[in-house]
Amino acid sequence: MLANQFSTVKETDSSRKNVLIVGGGPAGLATALILAKRGWTDITVLEKRPAADYYEPDKSFNYQIDGRGQKLTDLLGLTQQLAEISVPSTEFYLTQIRPDGSRKTSKLPMVDPNRKTAYWLPRRAFVRLLYQEIQCNWQNQIAVLFNTKCDRIDKTEADKLKIVANAENGRVIEFEPYFLVGCDGVNSIVRNALQEWDKSDRFEMKHFPSPSSGLRYKVLNLPPRFPLDTSGEERAVSDMTYAVRGSFRDRMRSVSLGLLPLKNPNEPRTANIITRPNHEIWKLKSGKEVCDFLEKAFPQLPVRQILSPEECDRFAKSEGGYFPEPQYCSGLYFLLKHAQADKDRSTAGVVLLGDAIHCFPPDIGQGVNSALEDVCVLNEALSQSNDDLSRALPLYESLRFRDVKALIRLAQTAFPWQYNQDALGKWLWGINFFLRLALSRLLPFGFSPPAFFLIQNHRLSYREIWVMAQRTTRTLYALGLILICVFWGFSIKDS
Repeated sequence: MLANQFSTVKETDSSRKNVLIVGGGPAGLATALILAKRGWTDITVLEKRPAADYYEPDKSFNYQIDGRGQKLTDLLGLTQQLAEISVPSTEFYLTQIRPDGSRKTSKLPMVDPNRKTAYWLPRRAFVRLLYQEIQCNWQNQIAVLFNTKCDRIDKTEADKLKIVANAENGRVIEFEPYFLVGCDGVNSIVRNALQEWDKSDRFEMKHFPSPSSGLRYKVLNLPPRFPLDTSGEERAVSDMTYAVRGSFRDRMRSVSLGLLPLKNPNEPRTANIITRPNHEIWKLKSGKEVCDFLEKAFPQLPVRQILSPEECDRFAKSEGGYFPEPQYCSGLYFLLKHAQADKDRSTAGVVLLGDAIHCFPPDIGQGVNSALEDVCVLNEALSQSNDDLSRALPLYESLRFRDVKALIRLAQTAFPWQYNQDALGKWLWGINFFLRLALSRLLPFGFSPPAFFLIQNHRLSYREIWVMAQRTTRTLYALGLILICVFWGFSIKDS
């Protein structure tokens, strides 16, 4: 169980050594805040983006910070502020807009009314919340360097870390950190350096198949309160979720728009378009082609009133992105060899968190939440070891690795067919989903609910959820085998 409070760091070398964090996203800033609260005083964060709230049209993701992520905001005392800038899951309304213009609004039911309220907000709003906490309360301990990219990570002959970064105007900065933290995503330069040093497969990402892997996505940027009809009388509401259904039925042209809620009514909206890689939308090369296609696909919307020619041009030029394969690495830390031999309190080390150790498609909404939980587990390991990295980092790996492995298995199976990429696959998965749901309600002692529902219970670890899901799978197989044997026995008897 995670510690409910921070232990005080004793006045040793570890409280005076410097920390370098590569990656200033949620995991990186959260780690900086946790270390500062623990008493670490010389913390630098490198972030390649120009600002905390930098708006990236192609990466305007929305987060749902659930109970797992709130373990971190609770530790930092930021949950109330998070609630104030977000749309709560208890007020999650969905409006479906069909091609004929008809609409249906419904409040999504709570699977578990006792679960902790989750909060929806844009990625940039959450990163800004963490950065503002640094600016207000931790400027003396934490420096965030924007427009700064980690270029090279070396280990000297004396087994010390040396990092070279490129900042604005071509300025080169060198660091010799005592503690290096890699929060720099799936293509982590920190993890790649560890893979070169370790000479094993500990830091090699292990890939697993998923029905949603390889799907492509693009983001349309829409103005606030955009019109929902040609008269302009009906306009989009910021805290409403929209599912706009397209008119095309063939798989190569069928498309829908998904808009998640925002608290701020003056912020632009983003619509996600997720398709197979060979979809026609990827063949559109000009803004005019984009506008013409969308106008035919969504006759219920005044497309030319909503989308500017500039946005259509930007969308046409955008390469979008791909959903990754579920993947993880088994190595979560690295200790410098000379320090290991000394076995002293000055052991320097490297740790990985977030997408640097686990990455997967957004099917289960656990990308940011699992990363924030990584930070909480690191805090627990530091608490149990009095911030001695030689003990804390191995403990972090032992506490977290089994959950990381289970998380990837859940990402493979929990909800991969939600993007309408294959009708048969979605149908078969749906049968399995609703069978588990029905049996868990009829015979709760023998069957667990679908894993997608269990994930929403932050009190259960990913490993516990995977064990429960596998137990139900084995029970279903046994039940199916019994039924086959019974039918076979009756058929022999009748013959």
